[in-house]
Amino acid sequence: MHSKIKKISFKGQNIYIGIDVHFKSWVITIMVGNISYKTFSQNPDAKELSKYLQNNFPDGNYYSVYEAGFCGFSVHRELEKNGINNIIVNPADIPTTDKDKRQKEDKRDSRKLSKTLKNGELEGIYILNRNIEELRSLVRYRKTIVKELSRHKNRIKAILKLYGIAIPIELNSASRYWSSRFIKWLKTIKTSTSQGSFVLHETIETAEYLRTKLLKINREFRLLNEDSVYSNKINLLKSVPGIGLIVALTFISELGTMNRFKNLDKLCSYVGLIPSTNSSGEKEYVGKITRRSNKSLRTALIESAWVGIRQDPALLLKYTELRKRMAANEAIVRIAKKILGRIRYVIKNKQEYVNAVV
Repeated sequence: MHSKIKKISFKGQNIYIGIDVHFKSWVITIMVGNISYKTFSQNPDAKELSKYLQNNFPDGNYYSVYEAGFCGFSVHRELEKNGINNIIVNPADIPTTDKDKRQKEDKRDSRKLSKTLKNGELEGIYILNRNIEELRSLVRYRKTIVKELSRHKNRIKAILKLYGIAIPIELNSASRYWSSRFIKWLKTIKTSTSQGSFVLHETIETAEYLRTKLLKINREFRLLNEDSVYSNKINLLKSVPGIGLIVALTFISELGTMNRFKNLDKLCSYVGLIPSTNSSGEKEYVGKITRRSNKSLRTALIESAWVGIRQDPALLLKYTELRKRMAANEAIVRIAKKILGRIRYVIKNKQEYVNAVV
């Protein structure tokens, strides 16, 4: 007589999965209850992981986590698509011991992720939708091109110094803006050897190539401004003194939606415009702005603040008042926070900013 095979079921039970994501493989730790069931490596495939979970823990509730990194939100979307509830966490938010820092390895990292997920110690980051994520790629790509172009311009000037070639006085202004007249002069320079000429002209050629790339990206930006789903939001942001097209697109692509922030303080914290603090007992030290930030947004906002005080008398008045009791860099951070408040206002209320209102 054959005995019946009883089918197991994990219905109502939570299965916690910590994933240490790499390009060629994932290191996975599975926790069931308080038991660390298994740590193993597998192909970077959400479908394969889902199949494993369904075979070994049928009917369970699957929860996973991985650190924000190179793969962005693509792995998250695949995990969710295959029935695994996933969150992505900022690596800085994961509770870490000194031992973990000194003995870092993939298996240890995945075990730590599964355990902290199970204990409810992790908070997931905001997930951008696919369109905004791709817009952010374009904005960040422009930033990369600008940085590379600046490096090559500096290299060209360094080569001129190295070879003892002085820029003509009449081209001093042109060299600052890299006008076509200045570039034309650069191409006429002759060095003592063919090797020197090769290095100089190759660097000039690369700079021109990057400049062409930048012009192409700028055209794409203008198209977004003129006719796209973002044009209304861009115009709202551009009504704020100091905010131009590039900064507007940076905000749209980095924030996604303003509704994710309950108040201005939460928004300032995300951007990185809050001071660092250190308190012990009755003593409390308030330092400079925190190192943790969205670097793209904070940089753009500080630059906008410098422009804003030249466009809006109200901001200029506030800046001059602040300068009486603090350094310029500290004052401009407070102006940046004011501009951020204006940005939040125009987006939430869908109203253009009216000048001279502080």
